[in-house]
Amino acid sequence: MIHLLFASESAEASTGIGALGISGGAFLIQFLTFVLVFMLLRKFAFKPVIKLLEERRRVIDDGVRMGEKLTKEQAKFDTQLAETMSKARAEADHIIDTGHKEAREIVREAEKTAQRKADSILADAEVRINEESEQAKRALEKDIVGLVSEATEAIVGEKVDAKKDAEIIDKIIKNRVAK
Repeated sequence: MIHLLFASESAEASTGIGALGISGGAFLIQFLTFVLVFMLLRKFAFKPVIKLLEERRRVIDDGVRMGEKLTKEQAKFDTQLAETMSKARAEADHIIDTGHKEAREIVREAEKTAQRKADSILADAEVRINEESEQAKRALEKDIVGLVSEATEAIVGEKVDAKKDAEIIDKIIKNRVAK
């Protein structure tokens, strides 16, 4: 049938649109085919493709909004982190300063305690030295008394009684200390 339609139109081709080489029937059939293919494509191809493109655009827009939101939150967290780090650094510096002060105080107290102990040891040593010196003097005095008594006895040639002996020794010691 299409063939017949084209054949009858070929006679008309010499006038009007036919002079341009366009067949009216063929044009109509092509137009109807185009409209039919367009409607089928629109229903089965364009709508799903457009729907898919719209969904992708929505997902991309959501991703962009989420990225902007995350960027803002990251900036907020960075600010909070910087504040927290600053506070932690200040607190750590304070703790270190306090530790240094306490350490200096402990060292001062240890030095004072050591000085007191050293002074106490020196005082005890002085007392012991004085005591030992006094003991040595008394022992030396006794030895001297014994020697003087023996010397007096050798010089006088007789035994002097203990009372007379003590008087002579005291007299000699006083003379010796006075010099």
